[in-house]
Amino acid sequence: MIKVLEERKNQIYTKGKDTFDFACDKHSVAGSVSQRACVFCGSRVVLYPIADALHIVHGPVGCAAYTWDIRGSLSSGPELHRLSFSTDLRENDIVFGGEKKLYSILNELIDKYKPKGVFVYATCIIGIIGDDIDAVCRKLEKEKNIPVLSVHSEGFKGTKKDGYRAACDALLKLIGTGSTDNISRFSINILGEFNLAGEAWMIKEYYRKIGIEVVSVMTGDGRIEDIKKAHGASLNVVQCSGSMTGLAKSMKEKYGIPYIRVSYFGIEDMSKALYDVADHFSDNPEILKKAKDLVTNELSSLLPVLQKYRKTLSGKKAAIYVGGAFKAFSLIRALKIVGIDVCVAGSQTGTKDDYALLKDMCDEGTVILDDSNPLELSKYVLEKNIDLFIGGVKERPLAYKLGIGFCDHNHERKISLAGYEGMLNFIREVHASIMSPVWKFAPRNSASRGNTSSDAIQTSKCAGADCSPEACSSCGKF
Repeated sequence: MIKVLEERKNQIYTKGKDTFDFACDKHSVAGSVSQRACVFCGSRVVLYPIADALHIVHGPVGCAAYTWDIRGSLSSGPELHRLSFSTDLRENDIVFGGEKKLYSILNELIDKYKPKGVFVYATCIIGIIGDDIDAVCRKLEKEKNIPVLSVHSEGFKGTKKDGYRAACDALLKLIGTGSTDNISRFSINILGEFNLAGEAWMIKEYYRKIGIEVVSVMTGDGRIEDIKKAHGASLNVVQCSGSMTGLAKSMKEKYGIPYIRVSYFGIEDMSKALYDVADHFSDNPEILKKAKDLVTNELSSLLPVLQKYRKTLSGKKAAIYVGGAFKAFSLIRALKIVGIDVCVAGSQTGTKDDYALLKDMCDEGTVILDDSNPLELSKYVLEKNIDLFIGGVKERPLAYKLGIGFCDHNHERKISLAGYEGMLNFIREVHASIMSPVWKFAPRNSASRGNTSSDAIQTSKCAGADCSPEACSSCGKF
């Protein structure tokens, strides 16, 4: 029996068993090996994909090394964001201050790389020694005539969500400083799409086909000039609600731009994202017509393929643990299409309203977790006899050690999972992971079979890639 820490019990809920009095937005419990990252990390994952900006970490070199290429975001042009710069503060800098060093390094880097803008990230040590990075940024901005923006992301100030807010504050300084000439009335900004595997390009193409101009994407394949004129768009479309809803609210207050929340993952959510935008521009019925035609064409080819996968995946059980709760909603809906039940669901940064909605979506007996840890995840994966774990890089070794399939749905993946094409990619990966014959050799499975040696001998006759139902029925492929 794996026990749960007493301090963690109000962040775990079992539907149909517990009273829903869910706690979240809490600082992590010391000793629980929390999945959350620090404030600095939260700001980096939001701003990092802006490809033509210089990103410099003011602090010890370890902070820059830890977050280098953390998003893996693709760029259609410049790749300055791929380089990781640090002021590499040492003992003398801590004692005497690092402002002069920051100024000198920035001066040199701006002259060498000619960036369109600069983001300067404050780390924990800067909050302690009190370097005035705002003053350094203002001085360089005046001298170099480019935006030089401070990001107050001292790691000890809170959780990853506070890092999101720090990043949005920096973006808000940039928005409104560019020209809005020649922007269509039927235009949007996409907020919270990070182009991990080219998704932003695919989504922009969908909107282009229905007659919508995308002014900026924040921040996947992002450009400083596009962000500067983002206040000229007619609507903000928020994909990652945890990281970008704050910015959308600020833009509504400052510029009067309304916003909607969407998801681009899964058939239902992708289609709704197109229809919701079309409904906003209801005075142009041609947009809605094009959206309906696009969805119809995509589904006519996709649904028959998904039905084939449903025959083997129906009845399987999944656990989901992701960064934002909105992503969990989409995953549950997508898995239901192929008959997979979600028995464990959790996130790092969900709100109480998010978890209330998650509760309504899940079946009786589903365990819902906030800011979980590996021990808790192991406990519920084993108790629910899960077939598939969907999470990020930290959950991958956990799933493999427990002997279950794993699907990466976080920063490190290289396969596009958004849109209609992404849905097919996702289900293919899910099918390959769950149906792999290797899991029958996992300790928890082999023990239940009893005589593992005879099974191993029988499976060794498998013809591998040439295997067929006639040649072998023991490998689990058929």
